[in-house]
Amino acid sequence: MKKVFILSKRNIALLGLGTVGKVVYEEINNNVSYVLVKDITKKRNIQLSEKIITNDFQEIIQDKNIDIVIELIGGENPAYNYIKKSIKANKNVITANKEVMGKHGKELLNLAEKNNVFLLYEASVAGGIPIISPLVNDLSANEFSSIRGIINGTTNYILTKMSNQKLELSDVLKEAQDLGYAEADPTSDIDGFDAQYKISILSRIAFKSDVSIDQIYVEGISSIKSKDFGYASELGYTIKLLATASINQDKNLLVKVHPALIPNHVPMSSVNGVLNAVEIKGDLVGTLWFQGAGAGAKATASSVLSDLIKIQNTEKKIDINRKNTYEITSMSSHICQYYLRLNVSDKPGVLAGIAMEFGKKNISISSVLQKDLHDDGSADLVIMTYPSLERDMQASIKQIKNLDTVFNIKGMIRVESYK
Repeated sequence: MKKVFILSKRNIALLGLGTVGKVVYEEINNNVSYVLVKDITKKRNIQLSEKIITNDFQEIIQDKNIDIVIELIGGENPAYNYIKKSIKANKNVITANKEVMGKHGKELLNLAEKNNVFLLYEASVAGGIPIISPLVNDLSANEFSSIRGIINGTTNYILTKMSNQKLELSDVLKEAQDLGYAEADPTSDIDGFDAQYKISILSRIAFKSDVSIDQIYVEGISSIKSKDFGYASELGYTIKLLATASINQDKNLLVKVHPALIPNHVPMSSVNGVLNAVEIKGDLVGTLWFQGAGAGAKATASSVLSDLIKIQNTEKKIDINRKNTYEITSMSSHICQYYLRLNVSDKPGVLAGIAMEFGKKNISISSVLQKDLHDDGSADLVIMTYPSLERDMQASIKQIKNLDTVFNIKGMIRVESYK
C-alpha cells in the first residue's frame, strides 16, 4: 500500500524535478502548487499537471499562499539565489544542497532566524542517514570531541573496487559513471570538494563554529594507486576518503578531508560501496555510529520528507546557528602517523639517507617494506612513521625529494588513529 502524507494544505513549491525531485513529488503531489523546471516543454516520465509547472521563479515568490519551498536543483547557482529570496519572502525552505549550505550556510541561517522561518537541510549530508537532526536535537546536551565520516558514496565505491579488484582509479571511474554513481564531471567527488561541503555543515552544528570552506584542508583520491591497497593490507589497514572535524591537543578545531589508512579492526574499514558512515564522539553519549545509504533518490527524498513533516508539526523554529566556540586551526598542527611510498635506487644506504632527513625533524620510522624491484634498478619502498607533526613531515618530504637515491615520492597517506 502506498504511503499517504497528510499535510495541512496545498502550500508547497518544488524547485527541480530530477531523480530526487520526482520521488518527492510523487509522495506529496496533492500539496504541490508549483514545480519549477528549466524547460517546461520537456517530456517527463511522470504525471504532472500543466497548471503547476513553471519556469518563472517570481511566480512562486509572489504567491503568498506558498509557505514551503523545497529546493532540489543542486549546484550553487541559481539555487543559492532562490533559497535567499524565498527566506526573504518569509517562506520556509528545505534543501538538499550541500554546496550552498557549505558555502553560504551562516548567512542563510542568520537570515532564516531573522525572518522567523525554517531552513532545514537534513538531506545535504549523508543522504538518507539522519545525522543533522540528532546533532541538533537528541544529542544537544553533549560536547563533541570529533566527527569523522565516509560521506561521499562515489569515492567510497571507487576505492572499494580498487581494493577488491586491484583496479586503477581511471578504470573504476568509468564504471561508476556508467552506473550513475559518478557525474560526467567527477571533480567535486574525486578532489574531495563534495565531502568538504558536508563536513563544513556538520562542523557548524556539532562544534557551534562557522567553518568556512577555505579553512578546511582538502585532498582528493587521484594519487591513490591499486598497489597502495596491497601494501596497506600488509600493514593491517585499508584506505578510505575520510572527512573529519576534531578538537586537537590545543583545544582548537581542525577540519579536513583526505585519504586515510583505516585500521582493519575498526567498523569504518568495512563501510564499502556507495554506503556512508558517520561516527561522532560526545562527552555524555560516548561514540555513536550512523551508517546507511548516503545517496540515491529514495534515500535523499526520505530526509527531505522528514524535514517537511517537521515543519508541518513544529511551531518553534530551531536555532542551529550558534556562536563560535572554537578557533579553527590549520593542517600544519595535525599529528599522525604517515604512510609513504617511494621509488628509490635499489642499493645500500637508501634507507639510512631517508632516516637521516626524518631525524632532523624528530620523525621516527615505525616499519619498512621493500617491494617490486623494477627493471630500471629501482624499487618501491614503503615507510610507516611514528606520529609526527604535519609541518615537520612536509618539510622532510621536500628534503627527501632532493636525495640522489630517491627518484620519486609516489604517495603519502595519513593514518587515522583510533586509540
